[in-house]
Amino acid sequence: MPSQFSSLDDVEALRRFVRDLREGVYVTDSNGRIMDGNPAFLAMLGIASLEEARRMKRTDFMVDEERRDAELLGLERDGAVHDFELEIRRRDGEARTVIDTAYRCLDPETGEVFYQGILIDITDRKRLEERLLDQSLRDPLTGCWNRRYLTEFAGRHADASGSWGCIMVDIDHFKQYNDEFGHEAGDAVLNRVARFFMRTTRVEETTVRMGGDEFLILLNGADAQATENTSQRLTAMAGRELLVPFSAGWASRENGESLEKTIARADHRLLHARGLTRSGARAKFAIVP
Repeated sequence: MPSQFSSLDDVEALRRFVRDLREGVYVTDSNGRIMDGNPAFLAMLGIASLEEARRMKRTDFMVDEERRDAELLGLERDGAVHDFELEIRRRDGEARTVIDTAYRCLDPETGEVFYQGILIDITDRKRLEERLLDQSLRDPLTGCWNRRYLTEFAGRHADASGSWGCIMVDIDHFKQYNDEFGHEAGDAVLNRVARFFMRTTRVEETTVRMGGDEFLILLNGADAQATENTSQRLTAMAGRELLVPFSAGWASRENGESLEKTIARADHRLLHARGLTRSGARAKFAIVP
């Protein structure tokens, strides 16, 4: 005689399967009110009992209501959604990322609509992906963003109506200093400059190490005047605090141009400033081995 656990047609076997499943299984009505849920689902919400869950509203645990509305549209249109990513908020306030696979069910007797679904918590995976992405976009020496970040920035601000500014920075006489005192001392200079920019820039201003002794400050939302003011502010502060001489050139976005073109114009202005600096006397650095 076959075991009751060998078939999902057995009601008791199916009940145990849902109860012991580590993924969250739930049922809600058309208003988002929780009707039922297995222990894993309750644990995801950080609540102790189904009775408590039934007293909750959708807004109590859904971080982005518009995202849930988009999922409901898919359910109404197709009858099901698969691996739909959402953010939920636990009872203790912690936000968790989940993927939802759900189905629209219609009670033939009452005409009521219910949604049955399975939630899988992918918070740890998302955090790992974010850490790996962050590492791939960071310069390992200074901790600044690297050149790969420019693609990220340009993609997020591709709207032709958007504005940005950028400041190209080149450390004066760096090769000469590096050759005379060694790479370890040169790395110390790069780190000091990087820390200065990361400390003195604002939230909307991002420091990128372009390579070698070149840095780029990205100013999201800045126009020409704001970019010039920031360039002057950083140059003045560096003269008082940094004690590592550098040249700078700035530009702001014009006529919906690409980030690459804005950077090229800033670099052209930097080349002019750098030429003036290098025609002068040998610079003195405050950092020595």
